Amino acid sequence: MTNDSWTRRRVLCASAAATGATMAGFAVVDRIPEAAQEREEPPIAREVIVPVTLRVNGSAYALTLDTRVTLLDALREHLNLTGSKKGCDHGQCGACTVLLNGRRINACLALAVMLEGEEITTIEGLAAADTLHPIQAAFIEHDGFQCGYCTSGQICSAVGMLAEANAGWPSHVTDDVASSPSLNDAEIAERMSGNLCRCSAYPNIVAAIRSVAGRRPG
Repeated sequence: MTNDSWTRRRVLCASAAATGATMAGFAVVDRIPEAAQEREEPPIAREVIVPVTLRVNGSAYALTLDTRVTLLDALREHLNLTGSKKGCDHGQCGACTVLLNGRRINACLALAVMLEGEEITTIEGLAAADTLHPIQAAFIEHDGFQCGYCTSGQICSAVGMLAEANAGWPSHVTDDVASSPSLNDAEIAERMSGNLCRCSAYPNIVAAIRSVAGRRPG
């Protein structure tokens, strides 16, 4: 009697276990298509190469570029103009700042193929031969840099900022800076807030820009 009862119990348990496993298997199978769909990767964009002519620092350069190439990568990797630095590559640090038709932009956010025919000025194009741009000279005079990684972007941004503050302020080298706008420290810091300095040389950067903008210390 005991052996028969134990056998029946085992049979019932085994049957229940098998039924549960079968139902669980159906549930897993039902969820597989949905899970697989969630893991499906988007299609990869195909490479598209097009001809483009960029005007940089007064010269025209005929290039063939992928349509996804940024202006920053075109400058650094195709034209060997490495003065513009790649910092965050997300338009947040300002290290890649250049001038586009005299206005400052983040080169890492601009597609090179969209700028054909536009006038692009990099840090390499600010000086005239051996004569530094006034902003470049002021950065040296006031020690407006430490490691120097952000300096090219800071300088280009300062040139563009002064042009914005007073339309007609020269974007290229000149001895006449008397017409540049007079800005105080707070105004300069606010207008330059898109350019970050990891060394925190901000007081000297502001002093350099202020000296060119016509506001002397004190």
